[in-house]
Amino acid sequence: MIKIYLMLGGLFAAFSVILGAFAAHGLKSKISEQAIVTFQTGVTYQMYHALALILFTLVAKQGVPLNWACGFLVAGIIFFSGSLYALAFTGVKWFGPITPIGGIFFIIAWLLFIVQLYRYFEI
Repeated sequence: MIKIYLMLGGLFAAFSVILGAFAAHGLKSKISEQAIVTFQTGVTYQMYHALALILFTLVAKQGVPLNWACGFLVAGIIFFSGSLYALAFTGVKWFGPITPIGGIFFIIAWLLFIVQLYRYFEI
């Protein structure tokens, strides 16, 4: 799983750069300024958590069991950033309530990370 999560982290980071450039150069004339802000929030959180996924995976390689934490990061990126992208493109308000689910997944991932580090490095 380590290899898969590392690759996903890299892919999410790469797509974050691509989507950020697309928003900056290709969307300005197509969607509203507020939709651009929403889209950019998705891009920002995607990059942060793509890097976190790489970090979690490198820590897991040292023996800390972080499969669940990595899984929650992936789900968080999909739900949080994905729902913001969908909301920005479509304007369909139904996507808005999905975003906090992704945020909860991010929080769970970070809490699992902390708990597993505490257990692994227990004195």
